[in-house]
Amino acid sequence: MVGGVEPNVGDAYAGAVSIDLRNLDRVLEVDAVSRAALIQAGASGPVLEDQLREHELTLRHFPQSFQFSTLGGWIATRAGGHFATLYTHIDDLVESVRTVTPTGVMESRRLPGSGAGPSPDRLVIGSEGILGVITQAWVRLQSRPRFKRSVGVRFPTFAAGAEAVRALAQSGLHPSNCRLLDGAEAALTGAARGDAAGDALLIVGFESADHPVDAWMDRALELVADHGGATGSERGGGEGEDAVGAWREAFLRAPYIRDAFVAAGILSETFETAVTWDRFDEFHASVMAAAGGAIREICGAGTLTCRFTHVYPDGPAPYFTILAPVRRGSELGQWGEIKAAASEAVLAGGGTITHHHAVGRDHRPWYDRQRPDRFASALAAAKKELDPDGLLNPGVLIDP
Repeated sequence: MVGGVEPNVGDAYAGAVSIDLRNLDRVLEVDAVSRAALIQAGASGPVLEDQLREHELTLRHFPQSFQFSTLGGWIATRAGGHFATLYTHIDDLVESVRTVTPTGVMESRRLPGSGAGPSPDRLVIGSEGILGVITQAWVRLQSRPRFKRSVGVRFPTFAAGAEAVRALAQSGLHPSNCRLLDGAEAALTGAARGDAAGDALLIVGFESADHPVDAWMDRALELVADHGGATGSERGGGEGEDAVGAWREAFLRAPYIRDAFVAAGILSETFETAVTWDRFDEFHASVMAAAGGAIREICGAGTLTCRFTHVYPDGPAPYFTILAPVRRGSELGQWGEIKAAASEAVLAGGGTITHHHAVGRDHRPWYDRQRPDRFASALAAAKKELDPDGLLNPGVLIDP
């Protein structure tokens, strides 16, 4: 997504090597009592879930790239997963990490929690390969869910839906899914048609391995109804599926049609962030205006949509999608201009340059401005200790 593994390392290096850990793909140990497992870092989502299924357990971490991405990649990029609340990032699921650095092996003690100084795991989580190669980790598991329920709720405006989502996020109900789509995105994905076209759509879901979730859903629907939300029977998609199913299918398909869009002369790009609730209304308006204006100026036309991927008691994680015509031969240049305009608007509005897509090389200029300078110096010192020759992913996060 953000150029984190591109061999763009500058002239100071004779070449670049990418390390493929696909053969380190085993669940080495399962602690059923503590409900945790030791898993090698090269295990992809389906591979590790297939092994955990034998124990009736699951990591329950499902990023959009689940099919091909790995546990080590999730940890290295602080990946966001399936849950829209509570367990939103891989951070929440890591007990300990083993990392091979150029100066030796670093492995943290496996603990459910600790107050013993700065966390060594937190140094590695999100390090994007600049400190060492993650080889395995103990992770917290869950029993496989048996009870599930999802409902689509319509709102006349995205702003009304956002107020309902804030109430849900602050209610303590912890829905597993709480995705709010603006009217344009709901229509684009086929989740809103007919008299629902133009409505914002909230997809709210609950799941549990222990108990039926009807009471939680009933209370959630009461909350959103207080903010103008209405459930309905509108259908979406070509096969007559409901709004929830139509959106889910479009969501899973999206990463695999980007190249096809480019071949057809269409720029397909996304950017995501997080911001506190008190700033959201102004933030949303300013980002939509800045990014939308850049799309029209640079491409002549296009669409910009917004949805919430994750929500917290203190703020949402808005995710923006761009579709616009591009000129043959100018695709990268047009993308770069739009990316810069959107990123500037995100930082100016007080958001983070990335909520779950990592920093890589694409976000580096804005990450440099977001992080405290003293922290950058501390991170550089850690890199010098662990990677004194600057061999690991140079140019990502900091300069070696």
